[in-house]
Amino acid sequence: MRLLITGARGKVGRAAVAAAQAAGHDVTAADLAPPVFERPAPDEAPYVQADLTDAGEAYAVMARGFDAVIHAAAIPEPTRNPPHVVFHNNLQSVFNLLEAAVRLGVPRFVNVSSETVPGFFFPDRPFEPDYLPIDEQHPVRPQDPYALAKSFGEQLCDAAVARSEIRVVSIRPSWVQWEGNYARNLGPQLRDPDEPSPGFWAYIDVYDLADALLLAAGSNIAGHEVIYIASPDAASTRTLPELLARHGIDIPLRELDRADAGGISIDKARRLLGYAPRRSWRDYLDEQGEPRRPEVAPGE
Repeated sequence: MRLLITGARGKVGRAAVAAAQAAGHDVTAADLAPPVFERPAPDEAPYVQADLTDAGEAYAVMARGFDAVIHAAAIPEPTRNPPHVVFHNNLQSVFNLLEAAVRLGVPRFVNVSSETVPGFFFPDRPFEPDYLPIDEQHPVRPQDPYALAKSFGEQLCDAAVARSEIRVVSIRPSWVQWEGNYARNLGPQLRDPDEPSPGFWAYIDVYDLADALLLAAGSNIAGHEVIYIASPDAASTRTLPELLARHGIDIPLRELDRADAGGISIDKARRLLGYAPRRSWRDYLDEQGEPRRPEVAPGE
């Protein structure tokens, strides 16, 4: 495929570019960082700088012609930028890229949404989910600008397939981990079972996520489907029922597909995409949350 991958200098985009190139796809990478006027490395994907909140820049990038777009560019959470900046950046870029894709006839679009869409991650008025594990049928009640923009982005995808032949998959990743942050992010909750976990001990390895994004980009799923992507196991040495009881969380618990399952169901991803995650926190950390091997950046 000829692929456009946005957010290519970020955690998810970088891994997606590497996975796409390894699979033999023709990749164009886009992000906000300025390019350098140097001879590219032999394995370096062609890069274009673009502010995708600007419609002209989005159209200019998309006009290069692609079989699919993986849109991973975004401000990744709501607390380190002003609310209006988060909302505008994350929603306007989806609108501009989808508009360009529809008008220019790009057949497939992968929208990187978020596990936060249901709303219970960054609320001003906290609430618990209706049940666990979370799946795609769970009600959506976002309060914060990040989850709200991601939710509206999914609605833009609904509108795009209603008015065109484009096929769209919105991927809701869980908390994304890689070699450089496993110990920092998951280590505390492995060492201390009383450490809270807003995502109910769900997480996703960035390389499994990259594989899922490629599966979505190459799929022929009709219309627009929203799909959660997570690792199958919980980021804990204890089971989800044990953790909920320990934290005094009284939420209806549905059947788990394995004893050590986390708080997000990936049944739909397995069924529609053939998603088969291969990595676990145990590849990187011991049960005390300490690294098993030196932490390096993806691709290094």
